[in-house]
Amino acid sequence: DVQLQASGGGSVQPGDSLTLSCSASGFTFGNYDMSWFRQAPGKEPEWVSAINARGFLTYYASAVKGRFTISRDNAKNTLYLQLNSLKPDDTAMYVCATDSGPPYGRGRIYNDYWGQGTLVTVSS
Repeated sequence: DVQLQASGGGSVQPGDSLTLSCSASGFTFGNYDMSWFRQAPGKEPEWVSAINARGFLTYYASAVKGRFTISRDNAKNTLYLQLNSLKPDDTAMYVCATDSGPPYGRGRIYNDYWGQGTLVTVSS
């Protein structure tokens, strides 16, 4: 069975940092571009960042560029998202998914596999 399980979320204060992980299994992780999405309460899912299959091309939404860093370890079948300088607006459920692009985040039809999320809450 295909599984994408995100972890590493939590409740933090503005300005803090978190590192999210997404563990993949059941498919050839290294063959897929990957994206992080987030969904805040009452809002539509938002594309956050993407990385190509080999890990040398990265892309970011303007809202997170310069604060978040995406990376991957294909030997460990794991995707990462480093979140720095967190803001209350970053509060959301963060989900990892396979993707196809660029551009990325065009819609669920381009996400063969969609994972379970991890909640990030930023509040003072």
